[in-house]
Amino acid sequence: MEDVVQKIVVSKYLASVALGACLLCSSPAVVAASTNSDDDPSSAVAVQHVRVPPAGGLRDEFAMVLVGTALIGLAAAVRRAA
Repeated sequence: MEDVVQKIVVSKYLASVALGACLLCSSPAVVAASTNSDDDPSSAVAVQHVRVPPAGGLRDEFAMVLVGTALIGLAAAVRRAA
């Protein structure tokens, strides 16, 4: 029985170490350092921002307030049901 418990503890430990290593390797500082290629001018990309007016719909801020209110109401309903 102790052997099974020890295997579970070791597997959880190894899984947490692997997850930590993946998170560390994918952190923005590591990714930025590994992809920083100032010497290569072909990696530069020009992006043009184009403003598109809303097509008669709701404004973005108002839509976000509505979605937030709906999510808060949904969370309250789920909490009461549980």
